[in-house]
Amino acid sequence: MSQLAVRPGAFEPWSGLPAELAEVIKPELGTLAEEIVEAVREGIPEFGRSMGESYEYVIRVGVERALTQFADKVGDPNLEVDDWDAVHRKLGYGEFQQGRSLDALQAAYRLGARVAWRRLADAGLRLDLPAPLLFQLGEAVIAYVDQLAALSVEGYAEAQAHAAGARERRRRQLMQMLLSDPPPSAAAIADMAKTARWSVPERLVAIALEPRADDRELTLPDLGPAVLIDLEGSEPCLLVPETQLERTEAALRSVLRSSRAAIGLPVAVPDARRSLRWARRALAFLRRGTLSNQQVVRTADHLSTLLLLADEALVEVFAERRLAPLRQLTVKQQARLSETLLAWLETRGGAPEVASRLQVHPQTVRYRLRQLEALFGEQLHDPDSRFELECALRALAVVKAPSAD
Repeated sequence: MSQLAVRPGAFEPWSGLPAELAEVIKPELGTLAEEIVEAVREGIPEFGRSMGESYEYVIRVGVERALTQFADKVGDPNLEVDDWDAVHRKLGYGEFQQGRSLDALQAAYRLGARVAWRRLADAGLRLDLPAPLLFQLGEAVIAYVDQLAALSVEGYAEAQAHAAGARERRRRQLMQMLLSDPPPSAAAIADMAKTARWSVPERLVAIALEPRADDRELTLPDLGPAVLIDLEGSEPCLLVPETQLERTEAALRSVLRSSRAAIGLPVAVPDARRSLRWARRALAFLRRGTLSNQQVVRTADHLSTLLLLADEALVEVFAERRLAPLRQLTVKQQARLSETLLAWLETRGGAPEVASRLQVHPQTVRYRLRQLEALFGEQLHDPDSRFELECALRALAVVKAPSAD
């Protein structure tokens, strides 16, 4: 056998080996697969423990096929084996399903390569093969095992992608359940949360997000697995455990530039839809410029406004009835007296206090107060009437506020 020589100019290491070398390799395969499997069991703790019969079978088949196909490749470098990579992708896939990293499998490949090379090198020495040929054979073994390891990496990545996709689908289903009406039971929430790998918090907060003006999906930083996210719908939103709210709010403030968000009120988990309803109501007012010119607002900071404007059509009817005495005046007179009446109701002070707030002369305030007395009479001295007048004036001011868009 010493007359065997390396074939020059080959691209893959095994394709540079003489085809006759396959006949040197094949007799060693009978017990080599078992030797590799045992070496892996003894040398790598993760594979020393029981992994189930089906997975052990896949590993054994993977070793046997790898050895056989290596010998076949040496004998015919152009040989096409349709399923030669399927087993090794499956090994990578299985490692993910076993809950392990790829470290153990990669170590098994390296150990298997050493065992195989020792056996083939011994056979080559017995047959007095030339040193250059043995070096080429060693390089071919290493290159071949590197290819198998790369296939397992692909399988592992595929398993990760499948798991991530399934988990995201379950998380979206969980969000739909939490936001459904009627609300789900605690048992249903617990079951769905378990499949979605979501820890059910004591309380959560919904955040309504404004869609991007350019119709592209919002890009958010990594908010962690505790935050449920839906950015695909026409009304994107988040469900955030109350304990994670400050961190999430800070993250939103750091990335929102051309869009806005409104934070709902903390609620029990089955009431998530209520928190989202309040958040979306606040977002609508935020977009109109009614609440503020900030990118992110908290519903809790604007409860009175949201309460007053719970039904805008009713607000307008209510304001029209309560402020009917002003309709006999011109538009400018109505505006001046409405402003003065609201300042007086809010301060309950005399002319100097109201004048200071309105930045006008006290005598002007006294004149306006006399006009209001003539228009509203006893209503200005009745607590219930004063309360309704203030509500009407406040709500009307908010409804008629100019839009920020």
